[in-house]
Amino acid sequence: MLISEEYRASKEERGSSSPPSLGGVAGSTITLEMDRGSLGLLPTIAACLFDLDGVLTKTARVHAAAWKAMFDAFLKQRSGKAGELLRPFDEVADYDEYVDGKPREDGVRSFLASRHITLPEGEEGDAPEAETVHGLGNRKDQLFLHLIRTKGVEAYQGSIQYLRAARDAQLRLAVVTSSKNCSEVLRAARLEGMFDAQVDGNVALAKRLAGKPAPDTYLEAARMLDATAAGAAVYEDALAGVAAGRAGRFGLVVGVDRVGQAAALREHGADVVVKDLADLIKPN
Repeated sequence: MLISEEYRASKEERGSSSPPSLGGVAGSTITLEMDRGSLGLLPTIAACLFDLDGVLTKTARVHAAAWKAMFDAFLKQRSGKAGELLRPFDEVADYDEYVDGKPREDGVRSFLASRHITLPEGEEGDAPEAETVHGLGNRKDQLFLHLIRTKGVEAYQGSIQYLRAARDAQLRLAVVTSSKNCSEVLRAARLEGMFDAQVDGNVALAKRLAGKPAPDTYLEAARMLDATAAGAAVYEDALAGVAAGRAGRFGLVVGVDRVGQAAALREHGADVVVKDLADLIKPN
């Protein structure tokens, strides 16, 4: 099935057989319509909103490693004090279920709740050694930054190809991530200057935007690009992220399956699922 056909079928299943309205955006030229069609998009899509980790860059595995190192050390220490064995953090199952795509503190709370652990909230400036929600979050961030600074950041080549093609099609682009290290990751991956807007953890904090699976950060990115939700496509690898796309009623939600969870991505809100963004590109 072609991407456009799968997209239409998905929308029809959800009760909408007509393409989304783009509000006041002027109609595309035939050439631009062809260019956007070759990217798996209907002509009504004028903006593309990309998650960072796991969609554009290979940092999802770095985040998972940092979460595991932090949580396993914490659980081991707590087990020693309590005299009970606590199950370690699983880099696939626990990462996908509890922390992927969420603001850092939400991820801490979510995982700890799965182990029936409650900690004081603390404050944003807590030391990484503090046994608080913010302290554990800052400890994870410290580990993540060490990893990317010592090992670097690699972008997916298919994503770079898709970004360049989207630029050529005169689409407006935004990066949307819960990470507060977005700018540093983009610099390390040599993706600076590719985006017209950036909504990261710092923007979300300043504007008090709810994190994924709420659609607030994606809606803010669409607003910054002067696009409607119906006229924007969301690209996500996280279950919470595709759920945010569905909740925001975006024109297209693309699930990027890097870890073999295509069915779960569809269940949580993806209209189409691909293994790589290059899979969306079709010859003109």
